[in-house]
Amino acid sequence: MASEKVSIRTDSGEIVEATAPVIISASRSTDIPAFYAKWFFNRLAKGYCAWYNPFNQQKMYISFKNCKVVVFWTKNPKPILPYLHELDERGIHYYFQVTLNDYVKEAFEPNVSSVEERVETFKKLSSLIGKEKVIWRFDPLIITPNIGPRELLTRIWNIGNKLKGYTDKLVFSFVDVKAYRKVQNNLVKETMLFTKEDVENAEANHAQRIEIVEGLKKIREAWHKEGWDVEMATCAEDIDLDAYGIEHNRCIDGELMKRIFADDKELVYYLHTLKWPEKDMFGEIPPIPQKTKNVKDTGQRKICGCMVSKDIGMYNTCRHFCVYCYANTSKELVLKNAQRHNDYSESIIE
Repeated sequence: MASEKVSIRTDSGEIVEATAPVIISASRSTDIPAFYAKWFFNRLAKGYCAWYNPFNQQKMYISFKNCKVVVFWTKNPKPILPYLHELDERGIHYYFQVTLNDYVKEAFEPNVSSVEERVETFKKLSSLIGKEKVIWRFDPLIITPNIGPRELLTRIWNIGNKLKGYTDKLVFSFVDVKAYRKVQNNLVKETMLFTKEDVENAEANHAQRIEIVEGLKKIREAWHKEGWDVEMATCAEDIDLDAYGIEHNRCIDGELMKRIFADDKELVYYLHTLKWPEKDMFGEIPPIPQKTKNVKDTGQRKICGCMVSKDIGMYNTCRHFCVYCYANTSKELVLKNAQRHNDYSESIIE
């Protein structure tokens, strides 16, 4: 039951087949909490949403019938805060990946608010739902002529000191420039820091990565001495940092869900097996098999450790306009798609 097929009735009355995942990702492709919170909860009330495959534009229906967990990804959770009680009332669990960087001087994230405002929103969210459900991301790490490893570490240190006690985990990654032509073009076009000839220098080289990692280890040790234990992990990085106590992250994290949603025995069974348990005549859940199933999402990159989920976001719809974004082709296309959005439509853009 990683993703059961069910029949649904659409807004127009048509009966169609939909996939009904247990875990929904909202979203790697866009910032649903910041820009599409009302749309998301309208669709939750309707019981389904539509999604278009970015490679062939084929329409797919996603039912919320079996949804037990939503993983939110955002730079601004503030707009979604008034709606979270609806998930609680439906018995749907959730946690947040909140990216809180400091590239204000460089204007790499032109549509995010000040660091101070974002810190306050982060703390408000953490106080509302619990620090274990709010993961801090400083992501990606970008090298510029003015930002070296020491400056990045200083910015992480400064933000972390403001988030002390409001999260248990920091996730980071190094900007991926070589693999994405659109990222190269944006860094050259939208900043005055790079040319086509040197834009790949935005990626930290091996020596710079080690300097950053060694610095992060020292930061973690300093926070530990102050009574704040922070787990650190990389996202989709193939570099082995076990020697520094830094793990490979799983953004859709079955182990985290087993821990923070431990009271939901049916969900815990699913997280081990990718099957919903069949209760016996006494309503008891069968014991978890000793040999657990490989739950990795094979649709993600090889180095990605995420477990099976269904993402409902769409490319070219995020209006933060971050210069390092791989999900937007151009600002013009995003603005065009914004005109096509309706909070009451089946998908983010129609």
